[in-house]
Amino acid sequence: MTVPGRRSSTFTRLLRHGFTDPSASERLLETPELAPVRSDPVLLDALGATADPDLALLGLVRIVEAQDADERRALLDTLVTAKPLRDRLLGVLGASEALGDHLARHPRDWHALVTYEAADLHPGVAEFERGLAEATDPVTLRVAYRRCLLAIAARDVCGTTDMAETAAELADLATATLRAALAIARTAAPEDAARCRLAVIAMGKCGGHELNYVSDVDVIFVAEPADGGDEGKAMQAASRLAAHLMRICSETTVEGVIWPVDANLRPEGRNGPLVRTLSSHLAYYQRWAKTWEFQALLKARPVAGDPELGQDYVEAVSPLVWQAAERDNFVADVQKMRRRVVDNIPAAQVERELKLGPGGLRDVEFAVQLLQLVHGRSDATLHSGTTLDALAALAAGGYVGRADAAQLDEAYRFLRAMEHRIQLHRLRRTHLVPEDEADLRRLGRSLGLRTEPVVSLNKEWKRHASVVRRLHEKLFYRPLLDAVAQLAPGETRLSARAAAHRLEALGYADPAAALRHLEALSSGVSRKAAIQRTLLPVLLGWFADSADPDAGLLGFRKVSDALGKTPWYLRLLRDEGAAAENLARVLSAGRLAPDLLLRAPEAVAILGDPDGLVPRGRDHLEQEVLAAVGRAETAEGAVAAARGVRRRELFRTTAGDLIGSYGTEDSPAEEDPGALVDRVGNAVTDLNAATVAGALRAAVRAEWGDTLPTRFAVIGMGRFGGHELSYGSDADVLFVHEPREGVDEQEAAKAANRVVAEMRRLLQLPTADPPLLIDADLRPEGKSGPMARTLKSYEAYYRRWSLVWESQALLRAEVMAGDSDLGARFIDLIDPLRYPVEGLGDDAVREIRRLKARMESERMPRGADPTLHTKLGRGGLSDVEWTVQLLQMRHGWDEPGLRTTRTRQALAAAHAAGLIGTEDASILDEAWVLATRVRNGVMLVRGRAGDTFPSDGRELAAVGRYLGYEPGHVGDMLEDYRRLTRRARAVVEELFYGAHL
Repeated sequence: MTVPGRRSSTFTRLLRHGFTDPSASERLLETPELAPVRSDPVLLDALGATADPDLALLGLVRIVEAQDADERRALLDTLVTAKPLRDRLLGVLGASEALGDHLARHPRDWHALVTYEAADLHPGVAEFERGLAEATDPVTLRVAYRRCLLAIAARDVCGTTDMAETAAELADLATATLRAALAIARTAAPEDAARCRLAVIAMGKCGGHELNYVSDVDVIFVAEPADGGDEGKAMQAASRLAAHLMRICSETTVEGVIWPVDANLRPEGRNGPLVRTLSSHLAYYQRWAKTWEFQALLKARPVAGDPELGQDYVEAVSPLVWQAAERDNFVADVQKMRRRVVDNIPAAQVERELKLGPGGLRDVEFAVQLLQLVHGRSDATLHSGTTLDALAALAAGGYVGRADAAQLDEAYRFLRAMEHRIQLHRLRRTHLVPEDEADLRRLGRSLGLRTEPVVSLNKEWKRHASVVRRLHEKLFYRPLLDAVAQLAPGETRLSARAAAHRLEALGYADPAAALRHLEALSSGVSRKAAIQRTLLPVLLGWFADSADPDAGLLGFRKVSDALGKTPWYLRLLRDEGAAAENLARVLSAGRLAPDLLLRAPEAVAILGDPDGLVPRGRDHLEQEVLAAVGRAETAEGAVAAARGVRRRELFRTTAGDLIGSYGTEDSPAEEDPGALVDRVGNAVTDLNAATVAGALRAAVRAEWGDTLPTRFAVIGMGRFGGHELSYGSDADVLFVHEPREGVDEQEAAKAANRVVAEMRRLLQLPTADPPLLIDADLRPEGKSGPMARTLKSYEAYYRRWSLVWESQALLRAEVMAGDSDLGARFIDLIDPLRYPVEGLGDDAVREIRRLKARMESERMPRGADPTLHTKLGRGGLSDVEWTVQLLQMRHGWDEPGLRTTRTRQALAAAHAAGLIGTEDASILDEAWVLATRVRNGVMLVRGRAGDTFPSDGRELAAVGRYLGYEPGHVGDMLEDYRRLTRRARAVVEELFYGAHL
């Protein structure tokens, strides 16, 4: 009897044996069915040796309770007298809740763990086939599968087999299961079975003989007609059999699922036929297959169905696999795929992702596969689908250092063992390390970490992941692979003499200066010089594929001088093949992007991020800018931070524009120039809007704290409001305010005008970052009027004094910053002005035409060629925009699609409404896009804004390259521009000046 308040001796013993809930476990031990064994010391010792003693005891009680009297006696007798069964049974129950559930449903399956013979220790496919032989339907197949899985798990948790042997056994069990499922499918459809020869090819981890406990089993199906039968009918029959096989394994029954069978690695993926003939497979791989498909075929292995056909398939595709490294951009393709995998991991899971995260299993597998494909062309010893076998072969062949291979082998085994035990617990497909303390404790104990299992587990996991990260970078990304896979032998090293000849051949204008840059970049024994020596042969080719190779090389030297001692920069160049090429494109395409980069060279990191060239949205930018403003101690510091964000985002936008226009080895140039124009216009507008919002917040906070005495909004006008800004555009705005309750109007007006003055001052302060000029000349009364007006003042002015050109200017008005409600009411106020009911009167139309004609004659710069001036010239931006705006003002009142600030959207809406023909709309759109791209190109090339083509030959050629013209085709570019704008002007003459409007 236990004294009240004192713990029993059993409770203490349970604690000592590793139970975390000794009270509950003590009650379980008192279960009547355990009476014959509860006092036997071997039971507690065995339970304490499991990964989770509490879970093991609960599972044991459930199994014992499920037995009849005779079976229970046999089980308990064997449990205390036979150590192999005791260790196996309790080991499984302590590691796998799911297998405990299975044993509770099928209590006699404990006999599967009794046998302890040589064949049982290392079973193969034949043994597993015998274990599944009695299965006749999906349910009995699942029960038999779990029974076999019990034995695999028992050998695993007891240490009878290591990780690699366990993975191989799981793959063999999958092979036997696929064969059993195919047999069931054939029995159900004997006519289909007789009509075709069907082979099942295992891919992925099953094909590589390294399967997980719970994983999709990747397969490809190949079939041929039986005995020369009709191919079409044979393929239909094979497809039915294959689909039935997949359902047998994948569908949920009363016994759950086995695992999903995934056939998406087949040619054309989900869009392709489920089954193909061998010749159809070969035709696809020879003509259409992508690099990743050959990488996947590394692991192809016939496992079920017609063995001769399966072997024919593997023999036919194998030569294609080992030729994959000769494909263009092979290494870049594989690297890009790896980066995409990482980028698709949810941010909240990256640190817990055991398979796909940095330093995870996929890093090892990708590195090994890449090395196999590169070197396996000439070394058949590397032709293994099993990761660890291939790694050993790479080390034996000298392709990987033996010490590196040994560390990778150890890390991979540990990480895979973690993955196995995580999945084994509930037999669920997951690669996430658990967060719950109890789960981590069980996981650590299952791996033999008994002293502080959670702390030890995290330490070991991080250590092995760190090893993988370090070695993965060394093996997977090292530029040597590019040299082996892509570069001609003569380009792998660069002597001074060869460099001089090469520079001349590539068209460098100043080979002597280029050689000096090369010497400065590549001489010495520093890590920086070593990496740059590796990159330079490739970079020279990329620079040469631009209009100004000399500028590219000089820019690279400047960036390297600024960042050369920064470890991440050197790592970026070494590891990110795309980053090096992107940097080369940006540096050699003009002045603007390099100037932005050299003001803050750390922005080069953007070029190595797969999503780094995608413009950030306004919400994201505004959040970042306002956060930076909030952290600053002064208004000047706040706006300096905001302008720093703007400069970085301008660089991101220019880099994305250049790379999208040029294209790279990874991705072709953007085919739709309109998409590039829209992307730049939206990006520059968004970042300018965010910068204005930051300046507004800084100006208000400096004098008034959190709340200005008057509500205040900034309205974008012109190209700002139209989301059509180019890199050098000012921000046209109106400022509107409304006194807060109880605030005097004069006080409110003073506050609003002081805010405007402070914003403009802050945004134009001399700094290394480009200024943002605020232009409010479109306000009522122009330069003579107050900078900011109340909403009521705007209403009074527009009601009494507004001119038609002001209504036209308001077509571009859009809220950009400040009080959104006030901004919305301003938009409501001006809508009747810009979209007048019943449209414009004849007098107003004549006035707009008169203003346009006057602008053409008076504002064209003296000496400018009107056929090449992008803004005011024939068929240029002004022509197209005024034509579209006239349509908006005449028809916007009853055509909702015309109520937009954006030229291209309004033009498309006019076409949809039947106000302009298809051909005319296309001509105007194409001319507007081209003129906008020329302006953007001039700014990118010269580093300063311009409305006409450059006169300097090299700059003109650079604009041509930006627009997609090959070297030597500048004349074609100018002729194409004149031809298109001439056609656009003809449309404008009819639509804008014609009578039918």
